[in-house]
Amino acid sequence: MSKRIFLAGILGGLAMFLWQSVAHMVLPFGGAGIREIPNEPAVLAAMHSALGGASGMYLFPGQGAEGMKNYDKKLAANPSGLLIYHPPGGQGMSPVQLIVELLTELLEAVLAVWLLSRSRAQTFGGRVGFVFTLGVVAGIATNVSYWNWYGFPASYTANYIGMQLAGFLAAGLVAAAVLRPVKFAMYEVATPVRR
Repeated sequence: MSKRIFLAGILGGLAMFLWQSVAHMVLPFGGAGIREIPNEPAVLAAMHSALGGASGMYLFPGQGAEGMKNYDKKLAANPSGLLIYHPPGGQGMSPVQLIVELLTELLEAVLAVWLLSRSRAQTFGGRVGFVFTLGVVAGIATNVSYWNWYGFPASYTANYIGMQLAGFLAAGLVAAAVLRPVKFAMYEVATPVRR
């Protein structure tokens, strides 16, 4: 990987991280589709009593030993959902989380730019479009499945796909500006003269 490709990826990743930071902390996109639990103290007390220090991801109602056999009956009679649980003692946004997010977006952008460098996209618009298309793939890869299988809210899903598209667009604009097409010198090949 050339220095120019790596630089375009790093700058694109920084643009992506900047956009995601603004989208989550300044604009209302990060909280779309997320609501607070009514009567939260009682629900939190029940969760703490039942789960204690067992941090994890829980699907309810559980399938149990019977698996899918009676699961439809359980769904008909009980609420259902997905719960990410952390016991008391956690913290809000930490520097480590920000660093992990930055590194993730840098890696996404470097890989996108590396793929771009292997493409035939020669125009500015073509280069931006290539990276944006990778964003479409990234945006739908998990978000639509989470909406489909786990019932993530449609507004949450649409917002997160939109934020990823905008992030890849930002990375694509930066990468397209840094990775201008290389002009190959044309050499004339002399035709041998027959004598």
